[in-house]
Amino acid sequence: MTNQRLLLGATLTYSGNPMQTAWEDAVQIDTNGGVLIENGHIAAVGDAETLRAAHPQAEVTSYTDALICPGFVDAHVHYPQTAIIASWGKRLIDWLNSYTFPEEMRLSDPAYAEEIASRYLDLTLAHGTTTAASYCTIHPHSADALFQAAADRGQRIVAGKTCMDRNAPDGLRDTAQSAYDDSKALIARWHGKGRASYAITPRFSPTSTPEQLSALGALWAEHPGCLMQTHLSEQTDEIAWVRELYPEARDYLDTYEAHGLLGERGLYGHAIHLEPREIDRLAEVGGALVHCPTSNTFIGSGLFDMTGLAQRDIPLALATDTGGGSSFSMLRTMAAAYEVGQLRGTPLHAAQLIWLGTAGSARALHLQDQVGRLAAGMEADITVLSLDSTPAIAQRHDAAKDIWESLFATIMMGDDRAVKDVWVAGKRVGQTQ
Repeated sequence: MTNQRLLLGATLTYSGNPMQTAWEDAVQIDTNGGVLIENGHIAAVGDAETLRAAHPQAEVTSYTDALICPGFVDAHVHYPQTAIIASWGKRLIDWLNSYTFPEEMRLSDPAYAEEIASRYLDLTLAHGTTTAASYCTIHPHSADALFQAAADRGQRIVAGKTCMDRNAPDGLRDTAQSAYDDSKALIARWHGKGRASYAITPRFSPTSTPEQLSALGALWAEHPGCLMQTHLSEQTDEIAWVRELYPEARDYLDTYEAHGLLGERGLYGHAIHLEPREIDRLAEVGGALVHCPTSNTFIGSGLFDMTGLAQRDIPLALATDTGGGSSFSMLRTMAAAYEVGQLRGTPLHAAQLIWLGTAGSARALHLQDQVGRLAAGMEADITVLSLDSTPAIAQRHDAAKDIWESLFATIMMGDDRAVKDVWVAGKRVGQTQ
């Protein structure tokens, strides 16, 4: 019995960053390609017939009217909000108080946390997402639940216990010391174990005192290999609140920088209403910004400047932002990013959209050497997209001039039905439709 598997069909590969160079030079589709998987990793990518001849013992899976892609990488989610996704519209602070905080209180029950963690990962795997970076709740067992559920499925996961010591309900507040202690214990338990990475996670400046931010900044300095994830400049009324809470700060980003929470391994979600100084500092340190387009439109936050920020060489990622985001699907998220780009007068090509949801997000998570690309040596996380998954998409696929037109139609109209197969660490977890 061979341990080699050969996937044959159109393959999507990257040779550069299509946000900074012509997409035609950075992204390629080989319509007669193949991917060889061995021992959970990609052993080779190339011409189908060449790979067949070189590896006659490999078990072959052929895909027609499909595209073999890297698994999707979702760079900013809140798995505890799985059950409240698509709740009726509120502004950010109202959303937190009406939906988020009551639901996160429910995860004080370890059994419920385990249920939601499993539900979240199963839903997103069905949509082709193989890696996610998630906020948990203040309860350490909520992080344990997600890390364990991902380990059970062999998935890459980035996660951290959310830290809040003010402006949150009783039962959802920790302290500066307990946030430090709990996070430190979770780092020891999970960071670098299997396919897990830890992200130190202050929710955002309004729900952390300066003392807590400083404690988490100190923890990050002690564990510089960890990521740090938080929110930045999502809504204008949120920014005004930050100014009231931190009157000495130069701007929102400074509330993090002053406490040791600005750095290359930082992930800053939303980042819609940035000041010029904030953009300059992010460009200087290489901190990543995460675009959450369905969330930004669903709760009326604003339009992210993808093209302008890309020109500053700031690492950029794409995310669903479950459950402020209105879909578990990275395809729907790519479609929303296209629509936001249109509203800003800078629409993105299909090649740029899918790069953002794979290699771009992996780069932001500092996982670019593990996931996000089809290349020899990478972990074999693969999503196979059907290009004719519904009658509406099929008729557009039939009329398409080239495979890029077909892919764009799937991005704009696709959902979990477009996900033909999913492979996680070389193991097939989806079912061919």
